[in-house]
Amino acid sequence: MSAEVVATAENTYSLAGKQLKLNTHDDIKQYVEEIEAVTGLAILDISGNTIGIEASESLSKAILKHKDSIVDINFSDIYTGRLNTEIPQSLDHLLPALLQLSNLQKLDLSDNALGLQAIEPIESYLEKAVTLEHLILSNNGMGPFAGARIGTSLFKLAQAKKSQKKSSLKTFICGRNRLENGSVDRLAIGLRNHTELETVRLYQNGIRPAGASKLISQGLSKNKHLKVVDLQDNTLTTSASIALAAALPQWKALSELNVNDCLLKAQGSLNLVKALLEGESRNELTVLKLQFNELNQEALEKLVKVVGDKLPNLQSLELNGNIFEEDSESIDLLNEIFEERGFGEIDELDDLEELDSDEEESDDENEDALPEDVNLDELEKELAGLTTQDEDSKVDDLAGDLAKTHIK
Repeated sequence: MSAEVVATAENTYSLAGKQLKLNTHDDIKQYVEEIEAVTGLAILDISGNTIGIEASESLSKAILKHKDSIVDINFSDIYTGRLNTEIPQSLDHLLPALLQLSNLQKLDLSDNALGLQAIEPIESYLEKAVTLEHLILSNNGMGPFAGARIGTSLFKLAQAKKSQKKSSLKTFICGRNRLENGSVDRLAIGLRNHTELETVRLYQNGIRPAGASKLISQGLSKNKHLKVVDLQDNTLTTSASIALAAALPQWKALSELNVNDCLLKAQGSLNLVKALLEGESRNELTVLKLQFNELNQEALEKLVKVVGDKLPNLQSLELNGNIFEEDSESIDLLNEIFEERGFGEIDELDDLEELDSDEEESDDENEDALPEDVNLDELEKELAGLTTQDEDSKVDDLAGDLAKTHIK
């Protein structure tokens, strides 16, 4: 069964957005009975309600009634108003139940205040969720420490998937989580081990140039099947833009590149455009987002050639907030290309910046350097060793338990 299953009234159960406050077994009893009564339940959407500990226990039992049919679960925004002590206890009921679902491929946990207090049940789940292919963890208040632990869990999940001959993750969405530079080492390792990854969205995470450069060059550049790369509203500047430009040839199936609000700087924007111009034609690339990056007239002129010669199927181009004149001839040429292709004009330009000729470009690389230069290959070996030790420890514990067993 595929995670792309079509939602129908027969295979879907939804309480989305009903703003129910479900505390006790009695509070959720009606809905549990309805869930259990669905034949062949494939899609379960509980988003936009608030679930307590007791209600979570009841819900987990109802989920297990469909352990062979459920492929898609939406648990986004299910903890509004809950104490931070309630959330991990709720997850301790729900996530172990999900591990018993033999076909679960998509899970959305967005818009829940997970943070560090709920990281242990998340880790325990992710390390073993071998059927999962699409994971959405946006706006969870993680911070860099929890983000690093998610990265480690993704690595362990990749190892478990390989050992059980399961497909790697296809989608990882983790925006608005304050991941910052402190998460990138383990996150890069975790992501690069999911070799079939197609979509990565890491928008609005406060990742700075040194971290972005390492994440791209030692992480995402290894994911050769990427179709969507979304780094919006992190800070790349010239250094990470160079890493991004160097990674582009690896992403031959790329259909969307979003670096809006990434402050590529004039030179970084030029590097990126040159990489597109000098590379092979990209028939798959349909969306290119380059807003608020200090892209200037020189890069814009080259971008006209890129769109005309190398991106025959580009449908959406965002250039607002950059440094060129709105009535530039290059903009007219871009609009002509888009109109000829039947896509109308490029997105509206209403907030262009003025070039300050006295301003010198500065990337402030030193202040954004990583705390320490960790060798990711060595760290990956260390993590692999710990994973093996964990498995050996489980075997030893089992052997010890068996030794204590007396047959009567």
